[in-house]
Amino acid sequence: MNPPNILTLSRFGMALLLMVCLSVSFPGAAIVALIVFILAAITDALDGHLARTIYGCTDFGKLMDPLADKVLTAAAFIGFVEMGVMPAWMVTLILSREFMVTGLRLLAADKGVVLAAGPWGKHKTIWQMIFIIAVLFAGVFQCLEKCDTAIWWGGLFVTALSIWSGWHYFQQNMNLLTSRADTNK
Repeated sequence: MNPPNILTLSRFGMALLLMVCLSVSFPGAAIVALIVFILAAITDALDGHLARTIYGCTDFGKLMDPLADKVLTAAAFIGFVEMGVMPAWMVTLILSREFMVTGLRLLAADKGVVLAAGPWGKHKTIWQMIFIIAVLFAGVFQCLEKCDTAIWWGGLFVTALSIWSGWHYFQQNMNLLTSRADTNK
């Protein structure tokens, strides 16, 4: 297991810690949540950089890096619903996109194809992370109620971007949906 893949796996643990911080009230929970999420976002950037420049991209990394991102952002978005910061319909649309893209990746893997994240998916992830960090900052400074309109519009933006990137991903990989299954298995 190379260092980029270890960093990818660490995000699963950070997602669990983030969910605890967003769900359980304890002194400093908001600041711990913010620090954990920022560290996780840094590992996302770092593992990709290390894979591309030093260690090489692996099939494991191509599959698990986007999944780790999805688990991390899902933990934050679900926590935001629980906190009453983000409407459930936005999170449902975002998570539906994530499940559909993961399903497409599994279909591709079954056909011997590894689908890496595309440029729109990377933009989507970056903007989701920026949004999540902004909401977590608002939580640290206890101004979530004052920022509720900005949070709603930011949530709408990342929801729309998620839908757009998913549609684009399916358009690029439509051949996987229309090709016949291998009958020699």
